[in-house]
Amino acid sequence: MIRVLIAGLGNMGLSHALAHHYHPGSEIVGLVNRSPVPLPDELTGYKRYATIEEGLETLPDLVVIATYSDSHADYACAAMEAGAHVFVEKPLATTVADARRVVTTALETGRKLVVGYILRHHPSWMRLIDEARDLGGPYVFRLNLNQQSSGAEWETHKALMQTTSPIVDCGVHYVDVMCQITDADPVRVHGMGLRLSDEIAEDMYNYGQFQVVFEDGSVGWYEAGWGPMMSETAFFVKDIVSPNGSVSITDGNKGASADIDGHTRVGGILVHRPEGDTTIEMPDEPGHQELCDAEQTYMIRAITEDIDLTRHMNDAVQSLAICLAADESIRSGQPVSLKEPQQ
Repeated sequence: MIRVLIAGLGNMGLSHALAHHYHPGSEIVGLVNRSPVPLPDELTGYKRYATIEEGLETLPDLVVIATYSDSHADYACAAMEAGAHVFVEKPLATTVADARRVVTTALETGRKLVVGYILRHHPSWMRLIDEARDLGGPYVFRLNLNQQSSGAEWETHKALMQTTSPIVDCGVHYVDVMCQITDADPVRVHGMGLRLSDEIAEDMYNYGQFQVVFEDGSVGWYEAGWGPMMSETAFFVKDIVSPNGSVSITDGNKGASADIDGHTRVGGILVHRPEGDTTIEMPDEPGHQELCDAEQTYMIRAITEDIDLTRHMNDAVQSLAICLAADESIRSGQPVSLKEPQQ
């Protein structure tokens, strides 16, 4: 039985806690949150702690970190140094240096580190990646996820933007998809963004987009915006184009942009080749909770089966580096090179 501590009881933390509550190989030893929050009935019986330090005194085997982004690196390192394996929600950290520090700590302590890239556990997205790779590169990636938010959802987005922009928070998912398909190193990133609300800090923006160039010639575009002003038109674009055709998510009825299940739902995949099109229906897709269940099942397998997570950790750092370079480009107004200068 794996003893599990959950840190952070927002939307993702509660879903991960429920995954472990129902998993036969897990025993939740505590829930950590800075302030009291309402819990579903299944979780009300667990011990609650106000700090990660108090939670770590329970000597967990696994710590699930779903707090705000700026605490991810310190909490992950503290947990691993205390002897626990770690599942940490994306982004892994708020700087590349901190992300590398977390990975180094995992390697030095021999602990397993899994980052919450939920699309890696979604059968439809896995199929999308396979179909794109089958076409062969170089690729054009056209990906976005804009969210029209108001009320409590807008309050959550504003809280997130105290530390992390939309293109970093959401972009790591889709840049990770780009990297899995092309398998090439990123070369250069150029971003642009705009602050569209007086309700957020003057040094933050709630709309951003960027272009990334890869070493194999592939190019990618990603766009993300949050807030009540965002359009519901074309908020979910997922196209991958190659010299031999294209692969696209075709489901036009995605629901509202704030619908979490809609962010991962594929519905159908259109594979276009010059000789004709093929539509692949993807029925019975997993919902948000089922995907969180799959993530935590993989985490437990990584521990019990000693899965080599080297590529997973390196990919997490690389996708974050691309998104942070985009953020730097937006703030500086200049393209950012990701290639080390030749000596």
